[in-house]
Amino acid sequence: MARISVLDDVPLDEPTLIEGFPGIGLVGKIATDHLIETHGMTHYANVHCEGIPRVAVYRESNPTLTTPVRLYADAESDLVALRSDVPVSPSAAAEFAGCLDGWFAESGAFPVFLSGLGREKDEEPPALYGVAANDGETMLSRASAEDPPESGLVSGPTGSMLAEALEHGRDAVGLVVESDPQFPDPEAARVLIRDGIDPIAGVETPTDGLVDQATEIRDAKRAFAERMREATKESSQAEPLKMYQ
Repeated sequence: MARISVLDDVPLDEPTLIEGFPGIGLVGKIATDHLIETHGMTHYANVHCEGIPRVAVYRESNPTLTTPVRLYADAESDLVALRSDVPVSPSAAAEFAGCLDGWFAESGAFPVFLSGLGREKDEEPPALYGVAANDGETMLSRASAEDPPESGLVSGPTGSMLAEALEHGRDAVGLVVESDPQFPDPEAARVLIRDGIDPIAGVETPTDGLVDQATEIRDAKRAFAERMREATKESSQAEPLKMYQ
């Protein structure tokens, strides 16, 4: 049965939700993991939705099992982060998005969805682009994000949730950052937080550690990234439309 199982009563008032499904460069996952750790966010809820692999997750030096997709919350910043340790299959992305949409309606949360756009690395810092559903442009205007330079689409569970927002008239923002197509990209995750997430959510998140520990982060996420490359179609990503328009 699809449901969000709340574990801890964290007082929230129409919070900003940051979605961090793994995808190109693992930028969404790196960004949300950093937010959770930096803000000391509380494990708020377990997510039970169709499309999530039936696995249980455990952590080093901790015998407590959890679901692979969880929500973390911080009352002080009125912030919620979605942390996922697994991809969601393309065939189940729509069902998963519908499951979460019910929680958005109940909580009044404003969702910010994160995607990487594969680009080879060069000397220039990664560019950040912003898109919005319905009246999400008001919130998007707070971010230092450019308009998309070309037509494209967002796929995977992130694309399904953006489509769900469009269908139901919910406001939402999508942040798309240029990311390394092969390896975890902490620099791109830093741009997401500094120029997109923080100004939209009205929070301040130190990000120096993402760059200072870039090699360590890449090594820690490398095995995960390899699994994601083996299941490319399951990952959330932005990509140009390869067709005549």
